[in-house]
Amino acid sequence: MSARLFEKMIRPCLSNPWLDLSHDGAMIRLEGRRIAFSTDSYVIQPIIFPGGNIGELAVNGTVNDLACCGARPMYISLGLILEEGLEMEVLWKIICSVREAADRAGVKVVTGDTKVVDRGKADRIFINTSGIGIIGEETEVSPASCRPGDKILLSGKIAEHGIAIMSTRTGLEFDSPIVSDTAPLNHMVEKIMASGAGIRVMRDPTRGGVASALNEISRSCGYRFIIREKDIPVAGAVQGACEILGLDPLYIANEGKLLLIVDPGDEQKVLKIIRADPLGKEAACIGEVLDSRDKLVEMETVIGSTRIVDMISGEQLPRIC
Repeated sequence: MSARLFEKMIRPCLSNPWLDLSHDGAMIRLEGRRIAFSTDSYVIQPIIFPGGNIGELAVNGTVNDLACCGARPMYISLGLILEEGLEMEVLWKIICSVREAADRAGVKVVTGDTKVVDRGKADRIFINTSGIGIIGEETEVSPASCRPGDKILLSGKIAEHGIAIMSTRTGLEFDSPIVSDTAPLNHMVEKIMASGAGIRVMRDPTRGGVASALNEISRSCGYRFIIREKDIPVAGAVQGACEILGLDPLYIANEGKLLLIVDPGDEQKVLKIIRADPLGKEAACIGEVLDSRDKLVEMETVIGSTRIVDMISGEQLPRIC
């Protein structure tokens, strides 16, 4: 529904070559330099969750969007909308986590804004972050570059962030605690890009999960994708939670996973780099691009059948970022 809102109303009104690429950020040229520019807003509930809080989530989210444009993230802004009555100790914890996340990612918070609204006019705290990064002259990462035979890679186990949020909201407890995977991916991406591997496109599959990200890329490049259920890494506790709650992990948000489409000749090279990173030890090849121009994503199931993996209508887990 969010995708349709953008496609039917927002993009037609504001259409331009940079917006129409539908990337994680705009890739523009400014004074002879290529830069990536991205923005995102965070309204997650609860604001403190297993494995993180809204502050570090906001920094990591914008850093990852820039990294997926093939950029080296450098500077971000911080916009705070605070509800009257927010506890100062909670705000301080969030601000400290912003600083720690920025230090970990190697970016600087260089500008921002703060607004306070009346009690009941917000939900404790909302955050907006925007960021800019430098893109190398030889870097070309775009859905339009996908080709038949390209491999689809995933950096690790999916759905951990969304299930961590759901378990906190509902008070569910599992034998193995489930925590958010929120983390900056830019250092991993820098190693991949420095290798010279043929990277077609990168995405961090946040809202809408892996399924929505693949559908967006497929619609942009025009090719059919096939993924294999048996190769998609999912933690046992997360899979169990999804079965109890009737959720599909393919559609659940991640905040520290990288989805890539790469040249088939570079599959093993890229997997080796990702697996050497602490955030990518369980990376896997989960599918490939087919020579079919019908803009579909399908999955081979564990029982040997195939099914269409479409965009979900609505959202399984609202307000997860």
